[in-house]
Amino acid sequence: MAIEVRIPTILRNLTGGAKAVEGKGGTLDELFADLDGRHPGLRDRLVDGKGLRKFVNVYLNDEDVRFLAGLETEVADGDNVTILPAVAGG
Repeated sequence: MAIEVRIPTILRNLTGGAKAVEGKGGTLDELFADLDGRHPGLRDRLVDGKGLRKFVNVYLNDEDVRFLAGLETEVADGDNVTILPAVAGG
């Protein structure tokens, strides 16, 4: 079993149009590195030198990872990760 990652529309050009992809890793950072191996450029759109990019929200099983351990949040087979770009406007 793997970890399912739901991809927002704006990033689907990096996944060949896939709405969801599967990956593996022990932490969120390892998962993103694994995904970047098959979908080059994906990790760079999510992570900068300080951690998760400011305008990217990531949820592990419906919990915001910023309130967990950020990129060091542990993940396991069967988990669901959702990537959502922040929306601004007025």
